[in-house]
Amino acid sequence: MAKKLVVILGPTASGKSALAVNLAKKFNGEIISADSRQVYRGMDLGSGKITQKEMKGVTHHLLDVVSPQKRFDVVQYRKLAQKAIAQIMRKGKTPILCGGTGFYIQAIIDGIIIPEIKPDWRLRSDLEHLSAEELFEKLKKFDQRRAENIDRSNRRRLIRALEIVMKSGKPVPILKKEPLPYPVLMVGIKKTPQDLKKLIAKRLQQRLKIGMVDEVKKLHQSGVSWKRLEEFGLEYRWIARYLKTIKDFRNPLKFERISEIPKSVSFEKSLFFNRLQKETEHFAKRQMTWFKRDKRIHWIKNQKAAEKLVKIFVKK
Repeated sequence: MAKKLVVILGPTASGKSALAVNLAKKFNGEIISADSRQVYRGMDLGSGKITQKEMKGVTHHLLDVVSPQKRFDVVQYRKLAQKAIAQIMRKGKTPILCGGTGFYIQAIIDGIIIPEIKPDWRLRSDLEHLSAEELFEKLKKFDQRRAENIDRSNRRRLIRALEIVMKSGKPVPILKKEPLPYPVLMVGIKKTPQDLKKLIAKRLQQRLKIGMVDEVKKLHQSGVSWKRLEEFGLEYRWIARYLKTIKDFRNPLKFERISEIPKSVSFEKSLFFNRLQKETEHFAKRQMTWFKRDKRIHWIKNQKAAEKLVKIFVKK
């Protein structure tokens, strides 16, 4: 069988996992997750990780590979994903890369080689105290070129860029590329903003109902710090803040002024989860902004259109 890779991508809550499973069943495939949070064990509901039942017997790779207390980056991801793709191809099956982390997907299909500069945890700790705006302004002074094409609201990438510049004493190097030596089909799921907003709200309510708050609580009790949970963003950030607020609510002496004391537990719950809904919507918009830059993506509205594209691609 000719070596080929299928990529299923799209914004959060758009139905990527279900589509990938159906395509894998139809075209003898196995799935490699391209999600920066689903690699962590115990982060299931918050990351939208596919369940065993939803997998329908299809083998999935790069889920639950590392503890949330450990660091995992795109360099490690690329190595593991390349290994998984090679294993799937040796079986004569179709590898299907599925996820919404654009940088992870690009690292595979375009073969981006990341600068080998080891993390400096002390420096990172110092930079963590700065806001995204302060980090961006700092980066502009060190490396104007990188500042012009970085997501100025992404604190993790801003800190990494500053780490590279400050450790090497040089601007962030232009990323080298080693593209894959075989064909790639990129399929994107397209949803209207209105439909995506409804899907995000529906999924959020479902996950809250079946225990997403308890999942975050359990992670913290197992040793994952509040700070670390906030680093994972979205569900983990806002639920961690909610849980901390509820803890403080039960100890009013922690507040310096009466006006700082939360009005009620139910009020705080509503406030935080409304913020989470909005943040998730904004995140989906940022994902689409990233994906729209890539003209290789074939945007589809339903499974039938995806099946038609994949059928033509695998039989070429």
